[in-house]
Amino acid sequence: MSTPAQYYRSLPPVSKLYGVACLMTTSALYFDLYDPWNIALSYQDVFKRFQVWRLVSNFFFLGPFSPFFAVRLIMIARYGVLLERGPFDKRTADYVWMLIFGALSLLGMAVVPFLWTPFMAGSVVFMIVYVWSREFPNAQISIYGVVTLKGFYLPWALLALDVIFGAPLMEDIIGMVAGHLYYFLTVLHPLAGGRYVLKTPLWVHKIVAHWGEGIQVNSPVQRDPNAGVAFRGRSYRLNGNRAQTSTTPAEQQQQNQTNNSAGQPNSGDGVAFRGRSYRLIGH
Repeated sequence: MSTPAQYYRSLPPVSKLYGVACLMTTSALYFDLYDPWNIALSYQDVFKRFQVWRLVSNFFFLGPFSPFFAVRLIMIARYGVLLERGPFDKRTADYVWMLIFGALSLLGMAVVPFLWTPFMAGSVVFMIVYVWSREFPNAQISIYGVVTLKGFYLPWALLALDVIFGAPLMEDIIGMVAGHLYYFLTVLHPLAGGRYVLKTPLWVHKIVAHWGEGIQVNSPVQRDPNAGVAFRGRSYRLNGNRAQTSTTPAEQQQQNQTNNSAGQPNSGDGVAFRGRSYRLIGH
């Protein structure tokens, strides 16, 4: 059994970041730090009042603390993580692009009045679940320990549960549409002989490389070597006043071989004193 800290550190970076962002957004609402309608999607406020943050902020609000919120957060921790560790393993940039494409698709659908919803984090969650269901159609899923069905039917089962619980369905439906659009363009259309038109853009690779988290195989951008480094500089030994720069093990070994060939002692051998020795008895 792992501790909560170990479980948190084991999560893949994108799902962890998105889940934590949604949790922090709801926590801030719990402490009355903001009005949720200030982050809701409103194209009128975006274009007339230039409140452009609404185009992004609405994707991080899953609602107040409730059983509905808990289920959505668990879906991120379950199916988002399974996607990132499965089909998107070592494809962090591609996974980020999937979420960005889904968000752009949802913003496009929200232009239509009857498809508009103020908060679309739930739609992103349903998109993740839908893509997972297409990637793992034969996986066995248990719904509350009562019904067992194949993974392909999971989005539809969750949609039926929302009908029973009286939850709004529009954000679920448009999330499934966005998920199907992504899966069609990236899997079904190329398999049918069509052109792969949804290649991850270069700027997404640059963002992931600068972020320094996750892995992207065959990335056109090299990972930023300074990402995640808090300090670089000279290091000092506690038992001396000489300064030495940080070196790699290969450089240290090469330096030791050079010193040995020149008859010089190794500066890192830990010897505190060198000189003539005398026996305590005798001369």
